[in-house]
Amino acid sequence: AAGLKPTIEAIKLKKDIALANKETLISGGPVINPLVEEYGVNMLPADSEHSAIFQCLQGVPEGGLRRVILTASGGAFRDLSKDELFRMCEDDPRAVQAKATTHPNWDMGAKITLDSATMMNKGLEVIEAHYLFGASYDDIDVVIHPQSIVHSMVETQDTSCLAQLGWADMRLPLVYSVSWPHRLKMPYRPLDLAELSTLTFSKPDVEKYPCIGLAYEAGRAGGTMTAVLNAANEAANEMFRDDVGLGFLDIPKLIEGAMEAHKDDLKINDVVLDDILSCDEWARQYVEEHAKNLTNKKIFL
Repeated sequence: AAGLKPTIEAIKLKKDIALANKETLISGGPVINPLVEEYGVNMLPADSEHSAIFQCLQGVPEGGLRRVILTASGGAFRDLSKDELFRMCEDDPRAVQAKATTHPNWDMGAKITLDSATMMNKGLEVIEAHYLFGASYDDIDVVIHPQSIVHSMVETQDTSCLAQLGWADMRLPLVYSVSWPHRLKMPYRPLDLAELSTLTFSKPDVEKYPCIGLAYEAGRAGGTMTAVLNAANEAANEMFRDDVGLGFLDIPKLIEGAMEAHKDDLKINDVVLDDILSCDEWARQYVEEHAKNLTNKKIFL
């Protein structure tokens, strides 16, 4: 949530926001969205999936959106079954750690690459889509699309499905976020569907990827719960990468524990910045303290 304060200050200066740091909106949505409306600025997505949704919505009239469909590469473990992944976590945690920080399609930073492996990245994007486009969580779906060509889709009220396609290249969504509503001529490689030949889609295994369910749960709870989800994930993600002995499957355990512990203190209405920052700090402390005492408790979602 490092981008939260600078984003708020930029909004107060009536600057349009090209949002690349999704954690800002996930943590601070209850504060950010009212400010965007109050100061009359535009918040334009700069990440590939939400840029795709935004592009698909151009020309769709108000009330015309029926469903958002977020595509996901599936991350480092997409070709393993749940049982194979869990067995690998038990038998060869070093191999899991190495694989979890290597993305099959995108060249991204270590934190996001690990989020992709746990699919928390997609869970966070579900929450971001809710705040950006006003879609209900019941109307946001996730599909695995290994080729990373269809960057996301929208379904309109008449069941038409609109998709944005392109190579796995972050330049296009970044350019569109700062040039909207214009379309600039760019020297990028054109998409060749004949070269691709096949595009595939499948449902994610929510038992294999419990972080998806945790993100939906946090989003539906609303208020400060998404800030707790985000901060707990950031803390657990960092500990895993720092090689302090945290297992891959411990990441969702810690996040789930933080969310459960926060339920009694959950604030839904009149959330202010200090509430977000306080919950962020608390969740990080929770993860640090409870990482030392993990059990093998099964996660039920």
